[in-house]
Amino acid sequence: MKSRFLHTVFLCLLPLMAWGQSFDEMAAAMNELSLPLVNLEVEIDSVNKYNYTLGSMTLIEYKDGMVKLDTFNCQVKYRGGSALLFSKKPFNIKLVDEEGEKLDANLLGLRTDNTWILDAMGIDKLRMRNRVCFDIWNEFSHTMWNTNYGNRNGTVGTMVEVFINGDYHGIYCLSDKINRQLLNLRKAKVEDDGSVTVKGLLYKGVAWSALTGYYGGNTNSVTWDAFELQYPEDYPSLQTWQPLITLMDFNCETEMEYFIEHYNEWYYVDNLVDYWVFLIALGLTDQPYKNTFLSTPDINFEHRFMITPWDLDACLGRAWNGNLLGEYPSVTRLDNMGPYRRLKVNNIDGFKQKLAQRWQQLIENELSPANLESHINAIAQRFVESGAWQREYNKWKNTNVRIAENIEEEVQFVINWYIGNLAYANENIEVWSEGYDPLSHVDISTVTSIYNYLLGIDATFYERLDLNQDGIINTTDVTIAYNVLLEQ
Repeated sequence: MKSRFLHTVFLCLLPLMAWGQSFDEMAAAMNELSLPLVNLEVEIDSVNKYNYTLGSMTLIEYKDGMVKLDTFNCQVKYRGGSALLFSKKPFNIKLVDEEGEKLDANLLGLRTDNTWILDAMGIDKLRMRNRVCFDIWNEFSHTMWNTNYGNRNGTVGTMVEVFINGDYHGIYCLSDKINRQLLNLRKAKVEDDGSVTVKGLLYKGVAWSALTGYYGGNTNSVTWDAFELQYPEDYPSLQTWQPLITLMDFNCETEMEYFIEHYNEWYYVDNLVDYWVFLIALGLTDQPYKNTFLSTPDINFEHRFMITPWDLDACLGRAWNGNLLGEYPSVTRLDNMGPYRRLKVNNIDGFKQKLAQRWQQLIENELSPANLESHINAIAQRFVESGAWQREYNKWKNTNVRIAENIEEEVQFVINWYIGNLAYANENIEVWSEGYDPLSHVDISTVTSIYNYLLGIDATFYERLDLNQDGIINTTDVTIAYNVLLEQ
């Protein structure tokens, strides 16, 4: 599938691009093609990952034929883990009033809050993977309870060009955060005696975890095992961590019969299905349950946890560091992870059929190649038309920041990779469909594929080649294939 517009747009707009690098020059030249501009005034040498530094933020957008300007006092610090290894660093921003107290504001129509992210996207040669994935996720996945934000279960954001003390710093994505307000989690209550009653809970996976065991840690800390307490972060205790501990015990310590009877009391099955399909389709490899939120609105009423994805840069053919993936990720890579370890592997209550049904529904709609291409092209067009892509490339091309010189080539790579990944995954997933008969799909190419697998020419395990469905591809499947062919 060929990207149809970028090359033509790029050539037509070259004479129109403004190459000014200062905030004042760019602000003066804003028009309907411009990305919003953000200028952070801050002592940048004092900014670090651990403590906030006081500064100010000016935000300018061109809207309805007018330039709109807002200035806020703010606190700034770096954010992220491996992202901080790159010269272009992401920021956490907290808006504050003149007294330094929390200030809520609606930035660029995203939502009203005081905490914001400026995502540098430094590992992403296309500068949009995280945003595109979240936008598509938001189209089909929603919270399992009502919220004030349309039951949204992911971030929203928009591309901006950032300046540091007036100097150009590149393309960023300004986005909101996954937090208590977005997910409508009930506030913890401080009792008259000073004790705290925990209600809503929000955990964030910050290291690898299968949710099937734990090494422990200090439950009076905001970090425990592979997780960080996002809410209520002010009250780390055994009370706040025990629900997660109990969830892990349920996943791996309970008898199978008990698990089958009670798993619906611990998870939202539709949410589990959507999350699995999302990861497999888009080739997300830095989850789960790292870069994953687990939340429940009020632990006093029920202990079902909802999954919300996070940090979606490692996808669509590239790894966490921006390198190319060597092969399409296996559709079995989640089989040892949390509830999938039992639900999918043992096909409890037809879980595989639920995955296959949802897979087919989504890859024909929200997860279709056409929808992905539409999202990518919309952002890429804005990058090119505004001149932002060339400015970004000029700024970061000789650094350790990943950047594609030719945006059209990276767009085409992503689209082609996605089509290939769907085809590979579908060859495995369609076998789980109700009434699927592997023998009815046998032809001479089946025999060739089995031989290629046995000879190591193609080491990919396709479930459609396991003709007797015993979990092994071997010479028995060759014999079955030949017998089917002889009968045809």
